[in-house]
Amino acid sequence: MSSSKATNETLAPPPLQLDGRGMPEWASLADVVQWFLDYDRRVSAIKHPSVEELFQWKQEADKPKMKAVHLFGHAEDRLAVGIFQALAAHNTEAALHDWIKQLLCAIEESSKAKREISAAYNLETSAEAPAVRESAKISAQQERTIFLTSCWLETLCTAEARVLGWIYQQLYNRPFHPQNF
Repeated sequence: MSSSKATNETLAPPPLQLDGRGMPEWASLADVVQWFLDYDRRVSAIKHPSVEELFQWKQEADKPKMKAVHLFGHAEDRLAVGIFQALAAHNTEAALHDWIKQLLCAIEESSKAKREISAAYNLETSAEAPAVRESAKISAQQERTIFLTSCWLETLCTAEARVLGWIYQQLYNRPFHPQNF
């Protein structure tokens, strides 16, 4: 493969193939999700070791609260399943639009909580300073849980919103904007 062809293939996600109902074909959707995991910086962050550690913490923390928790091998698996589930559950423009707006609200709320707790405890929040390790500086268990959950939700919802926003544009021939409806 020539380097120019490889470069051209990485500039944009693969085309989203639609079925007879105008919904994404699952194999095509998997290719799109994989492209974002490989080439989009904010989506590929889900594969970072510190995010993986955070995901494993969250999954373990949720076990006692849930009767039937599906355990995922990796954070990127959780993201991919969430994207597929979101498209199956929100299969109209208005429904998908509303879901993406909810993701944006979750990003805003989790980011705010993370900033406030980080400032209060002088926590490092860069990729080089894993959230799980930094959270040990927080004395109160409830605040530590809020901090870690906020870190996880900010990363997960950002990745999901990026992919679903692109899919929204492919499905409805216009970019997602919070005020579309």
